[in-house]
Amino acid sequence: MKKFIIFLSLLVSLSVAEASFEVKEFNTPQQEQRYKKLTNEFRCVVCQNQNIADSNAALAKDLRKQVYNMIIAGKSDDAILEFMVARYGDFVLYRPQFNSTTFLLWVGPFIIFIIGLYMLVSFIRQRKKVVVTNLSSNDKEKLEQLLAEDKDKTK
Repeated sequence: MKKFIIFLSLLVSLSVAEASFEVKEFNTPQQEQRYKKLTNEFRCVVCQNQNIADSNAALAKDLRKQVYNMIIAGKSDDAILEFMVARYGDFVLYRPQFNSTTFLLWVGPFIIFIIGLYMLVSFIRQRKKVVVTNLSSNDKEKLEQLLAEDKDKTK
């Protein structure tokens, strides 16, 4: 019975692995390279941290199929890119184009870095400021006495 359960679980895992494997046939090796490149550049809108090449989400499978069909139809990489951005927005790209809507996405980290650097420099400058106070003659005598005692202890 134990062997049967192991065999059954192996059979199920193999069928699941086979179901997630897609076979695409291309006319030329260049088409296959373009397909791999494009599917690695598009973000899965459902998964958000995976590209559509690695995602098993249903939407990612549909996007891979659309990219495949457009490549076979002879569309350029730019046409495929425009289609995906028009349909899913700039979020679908791992490296969005620089435009007015993605300005903060590209420039934001530099702005935050400059603000952080300014705050760090001002903090360091503020710590370096030494407050000089004038000592009274009585305080000077006490200080000299303490320094003399300290010299005697260290000898």
